[in-house]
Amino acid sequence: MKPVCVLGNGQLGRMLRQAGEPLGIAVYPVGLDAEPEALPIQQSVVTAEVERWPETALTRELARHSAFVNRDIFPLLADRLTQKQLLDRLGLATAPWQLLSSAEQWPQVFAQLGELAIVKRRTGGYDGRGQWRLRAGETDALPGDCYGECIVEQGINFSGEVSLVGARGHDGRTVFYPLTHNLHQDGILRTSVALPQPVPAQQQQAEQMLSAIMHELNYVGVMAMECFVVPQGLLINELAPRVHNSGHWTQNGASISQFELHLRAILDLPLPLPVVSTPSVMVNLIGTALNQQWLSEPLVHLHWYEKEVRPGRKVGHLNLSDPDGQRLAAALQALVPMLPPEYASGIEWAQATLR
Repeated sequence: MKPVCVLGNGQLGRMLRQAGEPLGIAVYPVGLDAEPEALPIQQSVVTAEVERWPETALTRELARHSAFVNRDIFPLLADRLTQKQLLDRLGLATAPWQLLSSAEQWPQVFAQLGELAIVKRRTGGYDGRGQWRLRAGETDALPGDCYGECIVEQGINFSGEVSLVGARGHDGRTVFYPLTHNLHQDGILRTSVALPQPVPAQQQQAEQMLSAIMHELNYVGVMAMECFVVPQGLLINELAPRVHNSGHWTQNGASISQFELHLRAILDLPLPLPVVSTPSVMVNLIGTALNQQWLSEPLVHLHWYEKEVRPGRKVGHLNLSDPDGQRLAAALQALVPMLPPEYASGIEWAQATLR
């Protein structure tokens, strides 16, 4: 099989490499400053674990590569302005939004969008960075360089957050995992729960929306779609044209992980519907040192990224899956004293979601 070069050498590239090994697929996660001649680029299929990248010798080489899958889609979805314009063109529901061009817009923004405005940088912001929650008397807190470089959305009163991870093959076939329920704290995903039997109406709506997006773009590979749950159904929050943090549970909770599914799709290998038969929980490890005691719990699968531990940095995750929801909840409870106190609320939320 052809080798795969992954633009970006963070944890997503690492996990793609791990998924390729049992299948005999050589996967090379490469840093943006790598020398092109040191890699088997010409013989490879190329994918990416990041949406944006600077111009380097490597990225200039890849820009001309005929087998860079989704190459022209990354910049479209990396810019929140063009991403929102795509969703509007397809008639897919999102929070009301507009481009924030100048400070003079604020009276009109609050008149149209309501009392809470969510400002997001068009590019680059993630994990709570590059985002501001502002009310009418707080707009001076927004840096001046944001105007023209940000969109502003209506603050949504949602009852929950879910994401759909799916894949599309070269032949247009699509497959999806069950919806994942997500808990964010300070803009960072803390905990995810996946149930083998999702709410049918939500699953159907999400699959229709993500299918429409992938077909419109002629996208190949795994894509994730984050949504707010509101009384009318689902509102699309953001898209990620790659494997996604909220799909990490699939490594131990599905017959085919999102990482293997992405490799299958881009290499034009068979793309069956992954089997999900048990509830699963993923706990993100954020700025937390490695604790080998986690391994004393038989349901715990540790995925450690071997990164320097820093506050706010994703350094690993824990996956737990079991057909018995009560046993799964008990295993989560056993983790509480092994983790810093700030994890307790996320574990309590996961236990409630499993009921």
